[in-house]
Amino acid sequence: MSVINWFEVPVADFERARQFYETVIGTQLFINDQRETMGSMLGVFPHDGQVGGCLVHNPQYGYTPSTEGTMVYFTITGDLDAALARVPGAGGEVLLGKTALGENAGGGFVGWVRDTEGNKVGFYSDE
Repeated sequence: MSVINWFEVPVADFERARQFYETVIGTQLFINDQRETMGSMLGVFPHDGQVGGCLVHNPQYGYTPSTEGTMVYFTITGDLDAALARVPGAGGEVLLGKTALGENAGGGFVGWVRDTEGNKVGFYSDE
């Protein structure tokens, strides 16, 4: 069991953010238009029935991008350096390059980026 069920990353420009995450992570988001019911446009990350999340554009309910507060980490399949190298070309900024977590933290590597919307997010990879 995971205590995390779902996360939402606020975005100001839905298409710009969708393109950023699809380019950097290397996956396609599922578009879920809920503007009529909830006022939201969602870009859902693949999650195979596990913990999932999405990009969400919904300024009427206070969804505002930020570098402060909770930070979400996305799993990168493959080399983290390759994903981080795609960040500037996709319109973001690398804040922390590939950094080893060390064996005491379970191994693997992390990097932090500022996305096109101004959110600070983390990326994690075994490589």
